Amino acid sequence: MSRVGKQPVVIPDGVKCDLADGHLKVTGPKGTLELDVVADMAVAIEDGSLNVTRPSDKPEHRAKHGLMRALINNMIVGVTQGFEKSLEIQGVGYRASLQGKALNLLVGYSHPVTMDPPEGITFEVDGTQNIKVSGIDKQLVGHTAAKIRSVRKPEPYKGKGIRYAGEHVRRKVGKTGAAGA
Repeated sequence: MSRVGKQPVVIPDGVKCDLADGHLKVTGPKGTLELDVVADMAVAIEDGSLNVTRPSDKPEHRAKHGLMRALINNMIVGVTQGFEKSLEIQGVGYRASLQGKALNLLVGYSHPVTMDPPEGITFEVDGTQNIKVSGIDKQLVGHTAAKIRSVRKPEPYKGKGIRYAGEHVRRKVGKTGAAGA
């Protein structure tokens, strides 16, 4: 059995789970998320928890078993607590600001880069160097943070760019000067 898949997902107070025709809908204090359950997996709601079972020990069933349980758990955590990714900007003259709900980035291009948040995502800027991306959908929060980082990835010589909070960027040694000929 999958160690992840066999663990039940506890449904906390204030969270409502509806399962109908292979479609799971989770509603909580922060919002609603929906998921289509993989056809082979069986999801059952019993005694305040969700259980995912698989039909056989085939490799594809084993892989999907833990995945479905993890996705359902992320939905429940998302509607109760939410998810957040933090990004840091490093570089002289590099900064971020909010224009309404949109994120405005000045990161060394000749023009500012403006990013509108997708549905369900909010941006928050602390000072001019720290960005927080938050929402209830873990996949969408991570994807949006990755798109922001891809605007100006940290470069290996000076470390300038946008990086995740706490990310270590491997630095390279620059040129060593004139080669003696």
